Amino acid sequence: MSEVTAEMIERGRGGDPRLIAERRRLSLKVREAREKLTSSGSGHRTFDVELLRLYAERRRGASIGLICVSLAIAIVAMQWVTYESIGLWLGMNTAAILIGVGLATFFLKQPATNVNVIYWGRLFTVAETIQGIGWALSIYIVFDVQEPRAAAFVLIALLLVGAMNATVTASIPAAVYGGLMPMTIAIVGLLRPASLVDTNALLAELAFGTQLYFAVMARRLYISSVEALSFQAEKDELIAELEQSKTNSDLARRRAEESNMAKSRFLATMSHELRTPLNAILGFSEVMQGELFGPHAVPAYKEYSGDIHSSGEHLLMLINEILDLSRVEAGRYDLREESVDLQGVIDECRHLMTLRARKKDITISQTMTTALPRLWADERAVRQVALNLLSNAIKFTPPGGSVTIKAGWSQDRGQFFSISDTGQGIPENEIAVVMSSFGRGTLAQKTAEEGTGLGLPIVKGLVDLHGGTFTLKSRVREGTEVTVAFPPGRVMDALPAMAVEQQERRSHQRDLNPPLRSAA
Repeated sequence: MSEVTAEMIERGRGGDPRLIAERRRLSLKVREAREKLTSSGSGHRTFDVELLRLYAERRRGASIGLICVSLAIAIVAMQWVTYESIGLWLGMNTAAILIGVGLATFFLKQPATNVNVIYWGRLFTVAETIQGIGWALSIYIVFDVQEPRAAAFVLIALLLVGAMNATVTASIPAAVYGGLMPMTIAIVGLLRPASLVDTNALLAELAFGTQLYFAVMARRLYISSVEALSFQAEKDELIAELEQSKTNSDLARRRAEESNMAKSRFLATMSHELRTPLNAILGFSEVMQGELFGPHAVPAYKEYSGDIHSSGEHLLMLINEILDLSRVEAGRYDLREESVDLQGVIDECRHLMTLRARKKDITISQTMTTALPRLWADERAVRQVALNLLSNAIKFTPPGGSVTIKAGWSQDRGQFFSISDTGQGIPENEIAVVMSSFGRGTLAQKTAEEGTGLGLPIVKGLVDLHGGTFTLKSRVREGTEVTVAFPPGRVMDALPAMAVEQQERRSHQRDLNPPLRSAA
């Protein structure tokens, strides 16, 4: 018993480092996911970090494209302005772009736990504002050029860059406004509308409306990003909770299995310790009941001796059933397989239960298929199965009823036997109860029939050990039928052929060696 307890402590209640680490990891994962979902604003700090990371990845990915746009603007503008002005603007704008890329790269290398969300949000906003000013300075290089195509070209380029930057910076709303505002002011300054109705004024209004549209689209992209992160957090929480539930379920199942195995090992090893004192009680009470050493001085002692003997027999039966079930559950029930005549075993069981059936005026009928081959099985287990089922059928059949025994071939060419009765039957919702250990139906409780509720579980366990199937069908007020089927692999088809061969061999030897006739 100490060994089992130590095992239970080591596996179930002790500190398994791997299990403890896994549970802590899952708990942390669930807590983080819940914090994301229960926070306000853009989400939780983790949400803000993810939004900043999304911006940094986009900014780093768009850097090459923006530098190419800068070069294209510079190349086209060479036909209108001096190389010095273009070079100065190109250098300043490229530096602004590289500053943003450098900040984004540095941010992506930072651990999420060390990120100051407010600081980096402001830093990125400043970087985008500087970059917006750099793009706005492109107006300066064509500000005094009288060529209308130069202004139109720069206007289109700024609108294109504004659309690109609005998409890149959508995850940081302040950065969107910081990048678009300088370009919008520069466009209005470039057009210099003289009145509200001239062409430049209309172009300025169109440009301003376009930039405003870019800002609205960036806001929608930001909302979509937050919703996507929220859905991801919900999925992570669900997965983490499922993993945690599975871990707890596995732990509970492992502890239950260990407790059950400890119980089964204990009972399976206590057979001698329980049966020895009971045998002494039964033996001495039988001696006292039979008055082998003389009559009792008080007649009540003989009655008490009978009560002790009957109670001991009942207790021994209970212990035997518990031990049988425990050995089956613990996997320590060893089948002593041999050639078994199924019909013969059923006949013996029917004969043993005939007296009990007569006392209740119950008729037992038997239908057998002739010439069934023998089975390779444990004869004691098969007999116990048949006795338990036949005993239950007689026990729950009212006086004047009948019990029918059938045996024959199953559909898969195995062998089966079934026992049906005309009792009260079992409600459908109680079948699972009577099949469980110590389970008793309402009929048994109302009639106060003796029993432990272990008969059917033992039967099913023994049948499972043989690789067979156990089926119980019952209808209220019509009766119950139980069927035990053995697989085809246990049918010894070779035995009848061997018997015929032996008979032919004896006949042949008889022909070769005729018996000697008497001299008389």
